[in-house]
Amino acid sequence: MTRRVLILTHTGRDKARAVAEHCAKALSAAGLAVCVPAEDAAELALPEGVEVRVGDLTVGCELALVIGGDGTILRAAEVVHGSETLLLGINLGHVGFLAEAEHGDLARVIDAIVDRTYTAEERLTLEVRVTEGGVETFRTFALNEASIEKGMSGRMVEVVIEIDGRPLSRFGCDGVVFSTPTGSTAYNFSAGGPIVWPQVEALLMVPVSAHALFARPMVVSPTSNLAVEVLNRPGSDDVGAVLWCDGRRSHALPPGARIEITRGGESVRLARLAEAPFTDRLVAKFELPVDGWRGAGRDA
Repeated sequence: MTRRVLILTHTGRDKARAVAEHCAKALSAAGLAVCVPAEDAAELALPEGVEVRVGDLTVGCELALVIGGDGTILRAAEVVHGSETLLLGINLGHVGFLAEAEHGDLARVIDAIVDRTYTAEERLTLEVRVTEGGVETFRTFALNEASIEKGMSGRMVEVVIEIDGRPLSRFGCDGVVFSTPTGSTAYNFSAGGPIVWPQVEALLMVPVSAHALFARPMVVSPTSNLAVEVLNRPGSDDVGAVLWCDGRRSHALPPGARIEITRGGESVRLARLAEAPFTDRLVAKFELPVDGWRGAGRDA
């Protein structure tokens, strides 16, 4: 049976295009079938035999090799969501928490794909549903986070937060971030939320610049139902808010809109090259100066 690998690339960067072309040639030479989306193929110099695809890109592909930063990997998550295809990211961006390898690891990545020595890791997702007047107007998923953000600069958005059908708090704020453990190192982190190990099954909620006495980050059960209602303050000209999912998909939220966030029914599967603890990734990505601290602690 032919093994197929899908390559997804940030084609707006010269370096990403060069890496994609190198990977396509190396994988093809090793006997694997390489698939590339038509819009990416138009920007790449690919070897003969590469499958140029439209429509459902993941059919028959065991793995999607993603070349770029976290934004490119989140785009790829849209492609593979609901399929059995794994994601393996090569980071050419800045932090790249979702990526498994750096540019200098190309040879190791190619060998792992050819030899099939990678492992799969399931990542929890969010299901996000918007209703207006009891009618569903939008539904999507998120791998990192769903954020409700104010609709106009200089204006707070007023919301009611519910957990499992019980109103918990009402406040004005710049927004609210609902995150997965995978996304805890992204917008959740910059908004003051906790870092949660990706193996932990939980949902996170973090108010952003909330004008309230009780507006603390919360970590809740993965079976909880989180909800936000965007309020219409009497006598105001509120314009509502905006929902963003993974910074890629947006939906306008007029006053009265209700957003429900639950655990997604389908996970996203990431390919892993080594069984390293998540702590190692934190140290590497945040460039924490722990070596000197470790030595000082032992001498004390």
